Amino acid sequence: FEQVIANDRASTEKINRGFLEGKTEDIQQELTMFLGETISILDTRVRNEEKEIFYHGILLGILKNNSGWAVKSNRESGFGRYDIMLEPKDKNENSFVMEFKVYKEEKEKTIEDTIENAKKQIEERRYVDDLEERGYTNITKMVFAFKGKEVKMQVI
Repeated sequence: FEQVIANDRASTEKINRGFLEGKTEDIQQELTMFLGETISILDTRVRNEEKEIFYHGILLGILKNNSGWAVKSNRESGFGRYDIMLEPKDKNENSFVMEFKVYKEEKEKTIEDTIENAKKQIEERRYVDDLEERGYTNITKMVFAFKGKEVKMQVI
């Protein structure tokens, strides 16, 4: 049990470090491994519109482990609601706006199509407006696509 806890802690710390250090490949790889080791495909066996909430909650829990930023969820910005925002205490440090999408076989051919849909949404709905209005200048926009235990992500 102690080994499982230690491994999970190391995994979540690596994900958080990935954000701090801009290592998106580490985030994607570690999050995929984390999901592979922790969830069951039955965990996402709900209606399509509810699947995103599951992944959203997992990442919220992981990101809250870092006290260097405020983690905000589903708040209004621009013309909609972003999924997660990481707001650093220092406005000169990097902040993040994230959009999550779940691959829907009936609508998209590939998980890369899901990424494109998330990119379109984060741009069209101007989710960075709130941070920009409050003086943040280093803003990273990230999109995540989930397909069962698989994660793809991209910085835009």
